[in-house]
Amino acid sequence: MTEVMSTNLDDLARSLEVGFNRTLGFTLQEASASRVSATLELSDEHQQPFGLVHGGLYCAVVETLASVGGALAWTGSGRTVVGVNNNTDFIRGVAGGKLFAEALPIHSGRTQQLWEVVITDPNGKLIAKGAVRLANLES
Repeated sequence: MTEVMSTNLDDLARSLEVGFNRTLGFTLQEASASRVSATLELSDEHQQPFGLVHGGLYCAVVETLASVGGALAWTGSGRTVVGVNNNTDFIRGVAGGKLFAEALPIHSGRTQQLWEVVITDPNGKLIAKGAVRLANLES
């Protein structure tokens, strides 16, 4: 589950620097209910045994950015979102460097949301693309 308590970018970024998110290597650039963007600094710690960035990194970044945007869209006391489906395609292999990620809402409804996330290299070439469906929960 993702519950975002602050819309301040610095506070939000700090709240994401825990656990697994800390190892992903991304920095939030923008976060709102209509767009979330981040940069990723890749290192050899993100590689699988054959020297390419592990696909799980892309899945995790897609899930995280979509969840941040979804939580900001479904904000309020007692409201949270939870990812219920993540479908990420790996388009082009890279070994390291800097990547850019952008999450945009496709659908924001009363009970669910659908977000699309694209990850590109500095030249704008598509590296990975994913979609995350979120369930909107009220306690």
